[in-house]
Amino acid sequence: MPGANMATVSAPVPLSTLLSQALVAHTIELDDEAEHRLPHRTTRQHDPDAGRGGPWLVSFALYANVLQYVDADDVTVATLRSRARTTQLLLGGLLRWGYITLTPPPGQPLRKPPQDDATVRARRGGLRARDVWSPLSDIIDDRWRRRLGAPVFDRLDRALRAVFDSLSIEPPAYLPVIHPTQGGKVDEPRPRDVTTAAHIPLPASGSLSPLLSGVLYAFTVDFEAEARIALPISANTLRVLDVSGTRLGDLPRLTGVSREGNAMCAAWLERHGCTVRGPDTTARRGKVVRLTPKGERAQQKYRRLLRATEESWRTRFGAAAIDDLRAALEDVVGDGTFETSPLAPGLIPHPDNWRARVRRPEILPHHPMVLHRGGYPDGS
Repeated sequence: MPGANMATVSAPVPLSTLLSQALVAHTIELDDEAEHRLPHRTTRQHDPDAGRGGPWLVSFALYANVLQYVDADDVTVATLRSRARTTQLLLGGLLRWGYITLTPPPGQPLRKPPQDDATVRARRGGLRARDVWSPLSDIIDDRWRRRLGAPVFDRLDRALRAVFDSLSIEPPAYLPVIHPTQGGKVDEPRPRDVTTAAHIPLPASGSLSPLLSGVLYAFTVDFEAEARIALPISANTLRVLDVSGTRLGDLPRLTGVSREGNAMCAAWLERHGCTVRGPDTTARRGKVVRLTPKGERAQQKYRRLLRATEESWRTRFGAAAIDDLRAALEDVVGDGTFETSPLAPGLIPHPDNWRARVRRPEILPHHPMVLHRGGYPDGS
């Protein structure tokens, strides 16, 4: 029967999910290697090599969007924002964590957020972090090429560049930190300068991360132009909920996003009437989250907008370009799990790293959840 045959065909994985899972996996490898090399502090340990007041461990996102543009000379906040192509710089965090100094204009107190003419300078910990971070993109790209095979890697690189080079915006080097007052949405993108011959140039190597992030950023901008709920919230927490109820404690396992990231998403959805929270009647303790009728409609709209955004990209960039990108990503991502995806071998942390001491997720997030906690792509 035709209906029975159609029921057995699963919907294709959204393009944004494939981009996200590749980017998150690449970033986890970058973070893992940086943690192994960089003297640092965490809640779990203090590295004697970091010295007193050594920098707090952060993710690659904060190097890509901020630290790579800061050195031992003063740079104004306005200039830094222009270089970073995002307003979400998390300068207060980087100040507290020992990477930078912030100096207000003469005779003025430092504001929150810092005023445009305040100046930023890298501290010794920030300069050391730059030295550690700067070669790692090349190193991780080379690992992917060896692990996946040069034809698979090069196909992905070409497919990403074909779309990236046709973007009408200038994305930041990495997805910016999610800002709660914006409901988790990305900030206003910077249009491409049509007077220049090309985008901000990418290096010949070490460029998989900005390619993945830039294309995903552009997709997110287009999705969110038609959506009330941010793509990180929709693709992760909202996606896995239903009317029967989902345990809060199960959300990290179902989404691949940290408990704190899911808590932020669940709270936003509850405040806006998409969910209700109640006791878990199957257990002695705990809460469950249920979709309301409004939440069901929001979930359906999320799925519809994903399809519509991808279809609009097929028109804008060409069906062949999007088909090539999808096929290249499918070869790399597989099923997106921590166990059987082609990405899985790179997700095994160094034994001395913090990810080796926490429960391993089952899947990679369906969208990065870059939070103020340190910029980690899964909200950790």
